[in-house]
Amino acid sequence: MKEKIGVTAGKIWNTLNTEDEISLTRLPKMVGERETVVYQALGWLAREDKVEYEQKGNRTLVSIR
Repeated sequence: MKEKIGVTAGKIWNTLNTEDEISLTRLPKMVGERETVVYQALGWLAREDKVEYEQKGNRTLVSIR
């Protein structure tokens, strides 16, 4: 599972490199992975201080730091 989370973190990183910011609800579909794995991968990237979150209304957006 740890390898899958790492691979998903890479997919998220590559996706965020092509987009300015992405809503958390769209991200699982964009990287082709289940929500739970995406959220774990985002936690990995956040722990490494590589992503940032922004709240806009009722949406949470993620982008590269």
